[in-house]
Amino acid sequence: MPNYITLSRIILAIMLLFFKPLSSVFLVIYVLCGITDLIDGPIARKTNTTSSLGAKLDSVADTILIAVSLFTLYPFLGLTHVIILWIFLIGGIRITSIGIALRRFKTYASIHTYGNKFTGFLLFVTPLWLSFIHSTIWTVFVCIIATLSAVEEFIIQITSKELQLDRKGLFIRN
Repeated sequence: MPNYITLSRIILAIMLLFFKPLSSVFLVIYVLCGITDLIDGPIARKTNTTSSLGAKLDSVADTILIAVSLFTLYPFLGLTHVIILWIFLIGGIRITSIGIALRRFKTYASIHTYGNKFTGFLLFVTPLWLSFIHSTIWTVFVCIIATLSAVEEFIIQITSKELQLDRKGLFIRN
């Protein structure tokens, strides 16, 4: 059941491409994506159905939602060339971390650190706050947090002796 909830987030995220960004339908679907992200993990833990596949699927669903959101909301974010380069740098660090995990642990991996969860939260609330905040200041703030969490995951992937998908942070041991 939790994996189906996660799969629904992928479908919902793709549906966002077909609606006007920031319209009420777009925001309802977007919030449903967030709800699926909030409930899939707790349901998996409560029903004792957690799995490596589920954790990976969750990361893939998150990545798709972020990519679709960035694509659809690009005109509303006030992105300068510098910020666009910064976003590509963050993406490069994340892709390198995934590559390190593939090489070292023979699997796709995105770690569920507090930093990554906080970054995900900030990215998630962005469309909901765009009407109330200065988009450039908000984008810089989110990029700072995203950079720190990407570097943290990179360091964890390089220094860990074994893959720990649910590691909470660089200085936090589970």
